Amino acid sequence: MKTRKEDNQTSPMEFLLLGMGNMPTLQILLFLLSLIIYLVIVIGNILIVVLVVSEQHLHTPMYTFLGTLSFLETWYSSTILPWLLASFLTGDRTISAHGCMAQFYFFSSFVATECYLLGAMSYDQYLAICQPLLYASLMTWKICLQLVAASWLVGMLVSATVTAFLSQINFCGHKTIDHFFCDFTPLLELSCGDTSVVTLVSFIVSFLSILFPFLFTLVSYVCITAAILKISSNMGRQKTFSTCSSHLIVVTIFYVTLLLAYLLPRTALLRQLNKVFFFFYTVLMPLVNLFIYILRNKEVREALRK
Repeated sequence: MKTRKEDNQTSPMEFLLLGMGNMPTLQILLFLLSLIIYLVIVIGNILIVVLVVSEQHLHTPMYTFLGTLSFLETWYSSTILPWLLASFLTGDRTISAHGCMAQFYFFSSFVATECYLLGAMSYDQYLAICQPLLYASLMTWKICLQLVAASWLVGMLVSATVTAFLSQINFCGHKTIDHFFCDFTPLLELSCGDTSVVTLVSFIVSFLSILFPFLFTLVSYVCITAAILKISSNMGRQKTFSTCSSHLIVVTIFYVTLLLAYLLPRTALLRQLNKVFFFFYTVLMPLVNLFIYILRNKEVREALRK
């Protein structure tokens, strides 16, 4: 990793994250709000993991995927929120170049893993609804664990590939990142060299880790919807749809906010709006997912009451 030209606020191996903007009067409020959100996310997701592990009736592939998702989102939030909390409290918004690359690696790794994990969960829903008689033979514990392991492995590999290329580009100038965490596009904007190779690699990786799982999930839910519409009774359709509604809501929120965050142009007028979408996508979405799975899942609610 190479940086050039030291400025007044950062050392040659540091970046300055502008965060949500210069709002000194709101620092304490933002700190308290972010702290509450982080504690709820961590405690709630750990509680779900403990329930999935300890409750015998939750030892099914569906809840194994849910427990893995909760475990993932605990770490997903922990790549950004602790640094954000520290910056609100101390006012120090600098981050080392190696720390920045590490944050980008873990964040992008968890995003890619979640894309594949949501795809695996949609496949599980497809088998349960469209192939109920074959479900037990097609979704065995071995296959379930293989899908979970593959999601983590592919997520880590694709993220390592992009991070390796990104760390080789030259960073120069003011080294100020107009964002609240280290992400691909804001870092690329600081480059003073040729970025065509890393951009191409990022495009290929984005297709493999985001678009491919999205299309797979989309096709799965098209098949699920077709199967539900074939059910003759309204009660039967409602009961069947309720089994996958929580996952469908989570998938919809995840991909809509992901697409809005990354496809919105980073113009001067839209940058603050872009940060709002990223804040929802990176900070609020794990909180929303937590409440969706707790409030809409009868078995999880019953396990919590115990």
